[in-house]
Amino acid sequence: MKLRSPSSILALAAAAVLATAACGTSGPGTGDTVTVWGLQDTALNPVQQKAIKAYNAKGDHPEVRLQTFVNDPYKQKLQTALGSPNAPDVFSNWGGGNLRTYVKAGNVVDLSPMLKSDPSLKKAFLPIVLNGARLDGKYYGLPLQGMQPVSLYFNKDVFAKAGIAKPPATWDDLLGAIDKLKAKNVQPIALAGSQSWTELMWMEYLLDRVGGPEAFAAIEKGEPGAWQAPAVKTALNMIVDLVKRGAFGTNYGSVGQDNGAADALLSHGKAAMELMGSWEYSAQLAAAPKFVNGGKLGWTAFPTVPGGKGDAANIVGNPSNFFSVTTKSKKKQAAQDFIKTSLTDPAYVNDLVKIGQVPPLTGVKAKLQAAPHADFTTYIYDLVAKAPSFQQSWDQALDPATSEKMLTNLQKVFNRQQTPEQFVAAMAG
Repeated sequence: MKLRSPSSILALAAAAVLATAACGTSGPGTGDTVTVWGLQDTALNPVQQKAIKAYNAKGDHPEVRLQTFVNDPYKQKLQTALGSPNAPDVFSNWGGGNLRTYVKAGNVVDLSPMLKSDPSLKKAFLPIVLNGARLDGKYYGLPLQGMQPVSLYFNKDVFAKAGIAKPPATWDDLLGAIDKLKAKNVQPIALAGSQSWTELMWMEYLLDRVGGPEAFAAIEKGEPGAWQAPAVKTALNMIVDLVKRGAFGTNYGSVGQDNGAADALLSHGKAAMELMGSWEYSAQLAAAPKFVNGGKLGWTAFPTVPGGKGDAANIVGNPSNFFSVTTKSKKKQAAQDFIKTSLTDPAYVNDLVKIGQVPPLTGVKAKLQAAPHADFTTYIYDLVAKAPSFQQSWDQALDPATSEKMLTNLQKVFNRQQTPEQFVAAMAG
């Protein structure tokens, strides 16, 4: 899945104004400065700057400064800097395989002793999200922002006109809905097929529903034969069936996500459903406010698969972004004190909720219920809080080379340029 920072639900219209406050100018930390590296986000950065300002005003500790970067250049800059004297003290990352690379290189501080010495800190976070930065039994990061699970979104008006009374709960329900929608000359599912990360979400959920989380866990660990497991081929064949049924229409290969084309198909009633991360809500609110505010946008969990091993409550997506501390930092204790104090600070949590994020914290549901768009944000919170498994997006869980290879071959399957057997052979080779 493409790397995303959750957008503001409430502050999107003010993004240009907020952007002026989003970026610090300091370099890597020296002396009495703790330097924090993160991603540019016009909604989140002002919240972070506010929290840093409040933290700096308290107590006797080094001054904290935030420096932000555009998404793709940041990954390259971080990879180069972490093993050098120019490393920041604290850096934002996506957990999983992305973080594992840095941990293997000895560039990340183990935060397990900090969590052990302060049990209340560990209990403050939802375990299923905190585990996104847990590698080989050790914790290397703390969640810094909202959760981003993937759900199935739908247009209520289109469903009603097609005689679909409720969103699909099972795979048979989904296939039945597809047939009814096609009979009404409506594209069943919007898909931005020009960007393969949107297709990956279908594979992630189907493998989980068919083979359970163990199926991808074996792939992630690099176990021999993991890509050749029967569940992988079954999931791929289900995708091929969707394509052949016309579930995604005929032009999905030229549809984009970043330009809002797939979202527009849903909001304009040209398509009935779309599988997407939780940022779909804020994206639709910004582009089609009448569609959202008029109660026409619906959402539901991914359907169950009969005979599958995966729990119906399992989810996939991006648990959160994380703050980690570098081993090159000359202010390791100060850096740990900062993330320990700031990420659970009530004012910071309140500000995250105000911009529409769903913090991965225990006891935050009451704040969500009292805030705007509570029907959606509490749905997201419950979806994560009740999930037995939260599988990280594969393109973040796997190493970059494997991820690129996987996305390339999966797109070929969606375009019917490659069979499931050929995909398996390519990934196992």
